[in-house]
Amino acid sequence: MADLGGEELPQIEESSEQPSTSREEDVEIAEPVKKRAKKEYGDGKRPEEDRLERRLNGILCCTVCLDLPKSAVYQCTNGHLMCAGCFTHLLADARLKDEQASCPGCRTDISRGNCSRNLAVEKAVSELPANCQYCSCQYPRSKLEKHETEECQDRLTNCKYRRIGCQWRGPFHEHKEHEQDCCHPKKSGADITEALDVIDLKHKEELELFNHIFNLLSFEKIGFADIQLRPYRTDEFITRLYYESPRFTVLNQTWVVKARINNNDREPNLTVHRQISYQIILKSKVNTSIDMNFLVMKGPYDDVKLEAAVKRFQFSSDSLETDYYDFPLVTAAECNKLLAARNINLRIFMFQVQK
Repeated sequence: MADLGGEELPQIEESSEQPSTSREEDVEIAEPVKKRAKKEYGDGKRPEEDRLERRLNGILCCTVCLDLPKSAVYQCTNGHLMCAGCFTHLLADARLKDEQASCPGCRTDISRGNCSRNLAVEKAVSELPANCQYCSCQYPRSKLEKHETEECQDRLTNCKYRRIGCQWRGPFHEHKEHEQDCCHPKKSGADITEALDVIDLKHKEELELFNHIFNLLSFEKIGFADIQLRPYRTDEFITRLYYESPRFTVLNQTWVVKARINNNDREPNLTVHRQISYQIILKSKVNTSIDMNFLVMKGPYDDVKLEAAVKRFQFSSDSLETDYYDFPLVTAAECNKLLAARNINLRIFMFQVQK
């Protein structure tokens, strides 16, 4: 190199090496792929689709509705799970179509006799987390109902002045503030009379039914019978399901009870709105008319829910059959319970009116 002013400049060595990466980056690259993927989730959880509860939901869900069971869990002989509602619905549909019920997963025959409850699945499902419908917090399913009805601060509640006409319905944590500002306590008696009349009318109907049944129990001629309605099919080309009881004797008279589905609709299995109606037939020969009150209730050891309903009919030689009366079922699901059972067990009370 040329000499400038008698001094020789130091030579700068050129390096072909790339700039070294930081130590942290070296460690990051050296980590396995799975470990680096886990590090990306700060809370240590897997993605939503890989979470354990999501996979358990797919394993323990009902094969019919694909939801987690809320109560009893039944399984076929091959282990496919069905919630109580779907299991009952399958049996009811098979009864209406005059077919053998089958598991939707494997098509094996199912019935009350060859299907059993799976208690292990019921307990496992009760411990799975579920979101509260009000606050969206997660709780075990076994404790969710208590939380939603008693503990959740966002649960819907009514104003305590609802009986005098207040229609407010909102979150529980706001009800005290609303009740302080509610205008209904300040209204005059004339303003709240209409709301009280509606409540009084409902209570009056309940009281009349209670008094009616109480008065019937004082009749001289009272009888009851436990009957069993058995399923039959009509002889038509398109058969229809109906029920009929064996002959039974009450108050020295012979009777038969018949029942039909949806007023003899040809395809009641195609609708979810199902109703069973019954008819009482007098089989004895009578010379004078018989004025009869009757009350149909569920039979012993049966879990179907029926409301009280008293009917009255006057039997004579020209009128031996009553009209068809709907069973006073609480919900449509109770109808499926009756259809899914082998027979319908009832208890009928009969009160003869003295002339």
